[in-house]
Amino acid sequence: MTRGFYIGRFQPFHNGHHNMVAQIADDVDELVLGIGSADDSHTVRNPFTAGERIMMITKSLVNTDLVTYAVPIEDLERNSVWVSHVQSMSPDFDVAYSNNPLVIQLFREAGIEIRQSPMFNRDVLEGTEVRERMINDDDWQSLVPGAVTEVVDEIGGIERIQMISDSDSNGR
Repeated sequence: MTRGFYIGRFQPFHNGHHNMVAQIADDVDELVLGIGSADDSHTVRNPFTAGERIMMITKSLVNTDLVTYAVPIEDLERNSVWVSHVQSMSPDFDVAYSNNPLVIQLFREAGIEIRQSPMFNRDVLEGTEVRERMINDDDWQSLVPGAVTEVVDEIGGIERIQMISDSDSNGR
């Protein structure tokens, strides 16, 4: 059995993430999704809580055949020990997936196999674009799985991100 690890902030979980999970599913039997910046929420860059992002991911992947685990990973401002921090918060995994150069380097230095995957429509399927569309009342729903739209509606996510984007120190 092979278990993979895929980290992202998933702010929110969008169709690019969903496509990445589908591609990873061809390589592994189980997948751990690390919810990065789990300790941050209610900012324009990180509007959703770790729990809300777990709901988005779990509901979006409910019909997949892949066993998945969503695990919150709080930020750690010491890159040299970041991988061991991730490992301490996660089930054991055999291979990590990322396209982030720093994450790739840190896993390589720790001796963990790292695989990159092609990005899917990256100019549009990107968290910043989704959040900007939410703020501006533009079509963001077409960029996310339907389950994410339901979660955002349930938690009042549009009102939240629009409200915090108007604040004096919005964390953009």
